[in-house]
Amino acid sequence: MSSSSSTAGRTLADRLRAWPDERLVRLLTERADLGTPVPADSGQLASRAATRTSLLRALDLLTHAELLVLDALVVLGQTSAEDLVERVSADPAVTGAAAHRLVDLALVWEAPGGLRPLAAVTDLLTSGAAGPGSGLRPVSADPLPPATLAERLAALSPEARALADHVDAHGGRGTTGSARRPSAPQGEPASPVEELLAAGVLVPAGSDAPPGTVELPGEVGLALRGGRTTREPVDAVPALGTTARDARRCEQAAVGAATEAVRRTEQLCEAWGADPPVTLRSGGLAVRDLRATATLLGVGEADAAVLVEVAAAAGLLAVGTDLEGTPAWLPTPAYDAWSARDQAQRWTLLAATWLSTSRVPGLVGGRDHAGKAWNALVPELSSSLAPETRRVALAELAGVEPGLALADEDSLVERLRWVRPRRPRLRDDLARWALREAAVLGVAGLGALPPHGRALVTEGVDAAAARLEPLLPVPVEHVLLQADLTAVAPGPLAPEVARELGLVADVESSGGATVYRFTPASVRRALDAGWAAADVHAFVGRVSATPVPQPLTYLVDDAARTHGRVRAGRASSFLRADDETALAELLSHPRAGELGLRRLAPTVVVSDLEVEDLVPALRQLGAAPVVEGADGSVHVVGTTRQRAKVARTARTSGPGAPGSALGEEHWAEVARAVRAGDEAARHRPTLSAPLSPSGSLAALRDAVETGATVTISYVDSHGARSERLVRPRRVEGGTLTAWDHRADDLRTFAVHRITAVRRADAS
Repeated sequence: MSSSSSTAGRTLADRLRAWPDERLVRLLTERADLGTPVPADSGQLASRAATRTSLLRALDLLTHAELLVLDALVVLGQTSAEDLVERVSADPAVTGAAAHRLVDLALVWEAPGGLRPLAAVTDLLTSGAAGPGSGLRPVSADPLPPATLAERLAALSPEARALADHVDAHGGRGTTGSARRPSAPQGEPASPVEELLAAGVLVPAGSDAPPGTVELPGEVGLALRGGRTTREPVDAVPALGTTARDARRCEQAAVGAATEAVRRTEQLCEAWGADPPVTLRSGGLAVRDLRATATLLGVGEADAAVLVEVAAAAGLLAVGTDLEGTPAWLPTPAYDAWSARDQAQRWTLLAATWLSTSRVPGLVGGRDHAGKAWNALVPELSSSLAPETRRVALAELAGVEPGLALADEDSLVERLRWVRPRRPRLRDDLARWALREAAVLGVAGLGALPPHGRALVTEGVDAAAARLEPLLPVPVEHVLLQADLTAVAPGPLAPEVARELGLVADVESSGGATVYRFTPASVRRALDAGWAAADVHAFVGRVSATPVPQPLTYLVDDAARTHGRVRAGRASSFLRADDETALAELLSHPRAGELGLRRLAPTVVVSDLEVEDLVPALRQLGAAPVVEGADGSVHVVGTTRQRAKVARTARTSGPGAPGSALGEEHWAEVARAVRAGDEAARHRPTLSAPLSPSGSLAALRDAVETGATVTISYVDSHGARSERLVRPRRVEGGTLTAWDHRADDLRTFAVHRITAVRRADAS
């Protein structure tokens, strides 16, 4: 990178106008806030790039090495790329690459005199708002010659030199205490502090510091550090703790977890469609419902929270109203479409959603700052840091060679602190949660990224699905019936077969081969759903690859024979039966008194309980009643597949990663709009009309960057117009801070009252 190129512009806006479209699109992609809303031209784009909020977001994207290279540029002020390489303690290639990235992010621009950080960047780094840096102050405007400075340092006493090193190692500032300042009468220095003051190694701090504060000028700090901005190399990347692990085993573990994640998500949605959990007032999921869901899925509550949150983020679950009109969590119509896809596509939707969502399942079960427990699905359970942390963590895992796996979780956390040094402490927890959640969803396995996980991070969902599909077992449509009333599915069942089998039998164990058990209660569940005994026999015979055992046939027939012998209605409720002995057995039961039963006729009994309470109570007594409608017909209950009605919203097909095809096209459109604005501005008369506030901001920020003196037309609060000759220092929060030459003082001006900005030397 040559900083003395003849193409270097006078301002950042000039440089942006000279950039090729591909480079401008890259800037807009990485710093998306610059293009929203679409800037009018490059001047407005450069103005936005210099705002404090946007700069802080951009600094968040820098690695430890890039942040310290930027710090070096702030210390040096303006320098050539060659001198920068000499000043930074790092491999020259690393320093060069970091400088290129800083220019590409518009944090640094190629001024005619060399690489130059934005003035607002200098303010952020020198004030400490950007986080810890090298600790050096910017080089003075009139520094001591290097030879003179070297002589003075060499002449220092050992005590004074040790004190200078101590000040340098602790922020570059200190207090003089009772030491004489350089303005005191000359004489032999009475202390190391006085010696440093006399030699110019320490100088009074600026007016923003407390009285008696001194600091090391930047050039002195550089000399103390041997000409480098840091004593330690800035490109020393923390190593990951890895161990040898068979890549095939890692892949198999991830594929197994991916299969289970899809199966459990389907099981979750089916269960909530039949018996939806009520929504809390806060919009979340009750602890008891999460616990019941974890038991249903056969996982811990933390893993259940991951599956629930991802399903909701993917649009498979939403708040709707149940049959009684109560707000509850229900599957959406999108779930029906999702369940009809093949298994690889179903997994990629879950994995891509997890990778891009801001939801933080890891917080579930913890407590907020007020001590209140976090519930799953509450709206506040999100963080804008989560998606990037997952991507960065998986990107680091993707860099681990095949045959190795992560053995030390803390080493990855330490690596991420280097990759994103400005992130808050929550980032450490997010990184650990990302590893666990990736294992739950099958994105990672045994501490390594399998091929489909790598493809998800680096290539997108289509590539991930293509790599996962050959590894998945082929769905089967048959089971192996056994004489002990169990059925073994020798692989993942086709969705429709799994749904019907789950109605007539209970899952006893899951894994590579799922085991279902037929019980009187499970068969009765199918009969309650409207199946006849013949339907159950037909289904079992169709899906069984082995002869139907006789005990299963007897079980179905026995359940059908007793099913419906007693019918429940409303009186509050009533019972009637064609068989008088059936009611007589109920009335003589020891617990019949709890039901409030009264016999009205040989075949009719009424109860004080509502029918919704009576039917479960009768089943606990061993009866098998069915609900009767007002016309005497059997009312089928318990099979309604409830769905939440959700608004149709646009969804991206990918994980929402920067650089996707849709994103590139969008930013290309924005870049074309900026170019069109530049062309229009080029043909616009210079003083044809007052500037808009955004135009004033752009012009003033150009003046800040170049250090130019400008004339502003200013309208005060009384409507009086005046011309002011000023040297802008800072533009922030709609206010210009500038040196007013007429008042010979530092003044502030409201930007919206500035109607024109002209260079002092403009004709």
